Amino acid sequence: MDQKSAMEGVTARWPDRIWVVRHGQSAGNVARDHAEAEGITLIELEHRDADVPLSALGERQSAALADWVGKMPEADRPTVVLVSPYVRARQTAEAVAAVLGHPSNALIVDERLREKEFGVLDRYTSSGIRATFPELAEQRKLVGKFYFRPPGGESWCDVILRLRGVIADLQRSHVGANVMVVGHQVIVNCMRYLLEGLDERAILDIDREGDVPNCGVTEYRASDAGDALELVATNFVPAELAQQGRTGAPDTPAGAR
Repeated sequence: MDQKSAMEGVTARWPDRIWVVRHGQSAGNVARDHAEAEGITLIELEHRDADVPLSALGERQSAALADWVGKMPEADRPTVVLVSPYVRARQTAEAVAAVLGHPSNALIVDERLREKEFGVLDRYTSSGIRATFPELAEQRKLVGKFYFRPPGGESWCDVILRLRGVIADLQRSHVGANVMVVGHQVIVNCMRYLLEGLDERAILDIDREGDVPNCGVTEYRASDAGDALELVATNFVPAELAQQGRTGAPDTPAGAR
């Protein structure tokens, strides 16, 4: 994979290692599964999306992820942790920071890593979207999920646009560092789109293969010259984490993804 042709700036340099991680299972994942199974139109949540915490399983998954990081040779461990401001992502990153001996305020909270915004479709199940917003459901089918933007929400392209700034910061401020990025399912896929120089068809093919597992890790390493990235692993689940059990359920309604 030649990042010189994939990214702007032929002479750009990269962090030595990049891990892109989805947060642990959230209470929203659990509520969504229940709503879809019961044919309920709306997902019942106590909090706004930004404040949805990890589930008990998600806490165990985050602890297992942190344990995996803690067992790395010291020179290979993350030196920088970037995280979405959403509670479930911060809780996951804080578990890693604790193992690294970093205070939670050492995390770099970046709003550009937040979950994709779903606008009027927020909290609706797939069947709920079709029943309540049939015209939007048809528009999404016609336009495709990559370009479809629900009223008040974002398309995948909108997410990619904000993530281009994150990539530029990696190349400008974190060259030579070991960087862990903790976000959401769409963030993982859109980061892959940028870091691997993919197109619409390629990233949607990846998306159709299955959901990003909670606390799944996608890893990149820089070339010896530091001017290209090599994809090492995608959606890797550490053995300790696998023993905790996991869910690949998306954070939000499947119909809105």
